[in-house]
Amino acid sequence: MEEFLLGLSTAFTLHNLLIVFIGVLVGNLIGVLPGLGSAGTIALLLPITFAMPPESAIIMLAGIFYGSAYGGTITSVLLKIPGEATTIVTTFDGYQMARKGQGGVALGVSAIGSFVGGTVAIAGLLFLAAPIARLALGFGPAEYALLALVGIVLVAYLANGGLLRGIVVACLGLLLAAIGTDPIDGTARFTMGVPGLAGGIEFTAVAMGLFGIGELLHTIEESKRNPPQSLGYGRVLPNRQEMRSSTGPFARGSVIGFLLGILPGGGATIASMASYGIEKRVSKHPEKFGTGAIEGVAGPETANNAAANASFIPLLSLGIPANTTMAVIFGALMIQGITPGPQLIQTHPEVFWGVIVSMFIGNIMLLVLNIPLIHLFTRLLSAPMRFLGPLTLLVTVVGVYSVNNSIFDIWIALIFGVLGYVMKKFGFEVAPLALAFVLGPLLEANVRRGLLQSDGSFGIFASSPVFAVLVVGALLWAVIGWTGRRRASSRESVTLRR
Repeated sequence: MEEFLLGLSTAFTLHNLLIVFIGVLVGNLIGVLPGLGSAGTIALLLPITFAMPPESAIIMLAGIFYGSAYGGTITSVLLKIPGEATTIVTTFDGYQMARKGQGGVALGVSAIGSFVGGTVAIAGLLFLAAPIARLALGFGPAEYALLALVGIVLVAYLANGGLLRGIVVACLGLLLAAIGTDPIDGTARFTMGVPGLAGGIEFTAVAMGLFGIGELLHTIEESKRNPPQSLGYGRVLPNRQEMRSSTGPFARGSVIGFLLGILPGGGATIASMASYGIEKRVSKHPEKFGTGAIEGVAGPETANNAAANASFIPLLSLGIPANTTMAVIFGALMIQGITPGPQLIQTHPEVFWGVIVSMFIGNIMLLVLNIPLIHLFTRLLSAPMRFLGPLTLLVTVVGVYSVNNSIFDIWIALIFGVLGYVMKKFGFEVAPLALAFVLGPLLEANVRRGLLQSDGSFGIFASSPVFAVLVVGALLWAVIGWTGRRRASSRESVTLRR
């Protein structure tokens, strides 16, 4: 209790309250600017933290991280450009809601879901950090490979064009993810002698090309055929019915995001996909997903923010960074002379508890900050395409270039922009390609490590406890779907009799 009070006294100083506000504000802006990313921003700001107290430095960097998780939602909803990989799923229904004049409601639900998911994850961090992190420490290559495989299967399932098309597009994403340096023996593969491909294809270039340039080309074509009508934004705060529809996704997304967020790898990305898939599965009207279902925004947004906050558990408790951004924050702690791990609570309680309390404060600030600004963001939709198109292209190109200062990445984005446009023309969803591209390296590296450990035996995957959990989960998934279909059939029969 004394240590928690120390955290309160640390976080509630005027200096650290200002630091929290700066962190979440910068994170929000970074999320809005596609391509820059929280990891790159934190790396750029590391020199600023050298002169700061350790607790203030980590509080600011943490605020940038979880603040960017919501900021990426803004462009996903308004422009169908995911500011972060974790917000790709939000484009499925968030953008469709914006096209119906419900962009304000979509962002309002996202803000509330972000707050709920973040708060639940922080509570879990407070009470369950040590035991859950020890459980995650027991995960090996087989477990991570199985989780990545589940994520890719979910990618194919989520595709609106059908399961077969989803699988084809996901396989293309896996193939593109294999370009670059072999993760085990370090040899170059599929580079065709192009030096720029030696390190693989930059995800930012892929995402900005598919979702930015490709969507822009398609929108310009559609606007010429059917001139767009002015869109109404309506309310920002959801009404009682919309909140009732979102309550279940908020609860399920919080749990999913928390559990998957503590796992190294694409936890937040997998969490958002898993949440979307579950919401579609349990829905009484799954056919509405992809056309503007509010559950398709509430669940994934809650899950990815819960995962972003939960990723601090293995970092602070065991010194294991769960993702790239956590690795950068790990480096920031080391620069400050602090070693993350089991001894952190005893040796630097002001850092551990101060960061946790500041995350509660930061999530409240994000909610208060974003709800009033949603009207400002939604005004982007009223801009004519002759203004919005060049602006979107400029933001996309600058975002791609800013990651590696590479002209080559801009060419990659243009190529994927044309590919995204062609896929859209022929009815193929581009999201499975992007999401499989993200999860591909995680799947390949862990499958190969697992086979090396087992001398080439695939039995290591079947003997994993995660495999048993997945089998049980698949059975429950099938039962839920069968029950849902029976209920729907019963309702239709009753309606017909009446």
